[in-house]
Amino acid sequence: MKILLTSIGTRGDIEPFIAHGQILEEKGHKVFYAFPAQFSKLVPSHNQFFPLSPKIIELIHGEKGRTVMGNASLIAKLQALWYLYKEGQKVNKDISLEHLDAIDQINPDVIVSNPKCSVPTLWTLKTGKPHIWLSPVPYVMHYVKDHAHLGFGSDYGSIINKLTYKLANYGLTKNIKGATKHLPNEYTFSSSKISKAILTSRMIFAISPALCPKPNYWPNQVEVTGYKKIKDKSKQPISEELMAFINRHEKVLFLTFGSMLNEDPKGISKLIYESLVETKIPVIVNTAAGGLLELEKFKQHPAFFFTKTIDYNAIFPKISAVVHHGGSGTTHTALMHARPSMIVPHVIDQFQWNRILHKKGVGPLGPSINKLEKSEFKSKLSDLLSKVDYSTAAKKIAIEMNKEAKCSISYLIY
Repeated sequence: MKILLTSIGTRGDIEPFIAHGQILEEKGHKVFYAFPAQFSKLVPSHNQFFPLSPKIIELIHGEKGRTVMGNASLIAKLQALWYLYKEGQKVNKDISLEHLDAIDQINPDVIVSNPKCSVPTLWTLKTGKPHIWLSPVPYVMHYVKDHAHLGFGSDYGSIINKLTYKLANYGLTKNIKGATKHLPNEYTFSSSKISKAILTSRMIFAISPALCPKPNYWPNQVEVTGYKKIKDKSKQPISEELMAFINRHEKVLFLTFGSMLNEDPKGISKLIYESLVETKIPVIVNTAAGGLLELEKFKQHPAFFFTKTIDYNAIFPKISAVVHHGGSGTTHTALMHARPSMIVPHVIDQFQWNRILHKKGVGPLGPSINKLEKSEFKSKLSDLLSKVDYSTAAKKIAIEMNKEAKCSISYLIY
């Protein structure tokens, strides 16, 4: 079968599609990918790649995106959100047309897409061919009794929780309906048909049931599959210099904010690094996209090791605990290696992963990136590295997650 896998968003929205694509290829399917152009290097070279507009990532990482995630005033955030909404409408038009072009060239038998993509639902209504949702985050689309929709927070009681899903799905329907004005007439459908297609299409949550089990009241076409890792044959070896750093210390912390940026990377880096010095915790800092900086004051400090890129699967077995932004991929990978974790959430789903990990007992409830205070942060760092219960809980979850990783996803295509 010819299968198109497509997603928009940050790296955490992309990697699960590549991991599932690799599995589908092993089963003999011909796989195509469509992601924002910035992620072309993640796609295996033998696969056909259809680049989508890079502007969506530029908006997220741009000045207005940082304003929304930062400590700006409410007025400044509302102005930034309005700007992002207007520019987002333009980008959605571009992406809708690019999706249509890719579909016309491939003529796929199946499309697997992130819920952020509009055209696949319209395509399945037009052709009758199967469309499958794949979500790397929990609490979207299908109602969970004890948790509101991802965009609304935590638990407000079952009645209000159900309302949040209805509101979010209404917005999703409106967004998909809005895409029809950019497409040929044969892609025009009523809101009721779109709404029904959203909830009756197969849905795969590419997350661990050890963290978010499937409720028994969900329909059969919705599955929680477990987290699947990308099979990377070009693994980065740990350098001799880094191994020497690790061997010099009894316990080493790993710190990263992944692809997340913030309004004051220098100030936040300084606060975190001073906290680590004062608590005498050696650390490997992955500066990654630039949310953390390699400050000169700490560059030569014997308890610091800085890197811009690193293989998580290679380094996580070597360290004692992880402090990170709470992206789905980093969250799962740290726990698959049984590492206690503390999340410093930046945006929507990361706050939910923060609560989930704390509830599961694998680490303290982390402070928001916008509410970092040195005294509290130092206390939580010490707690993370000293509390044996966190390690015990992480090891238990790692056993479950690694069993899940071996499970088949044959039901994905039927």
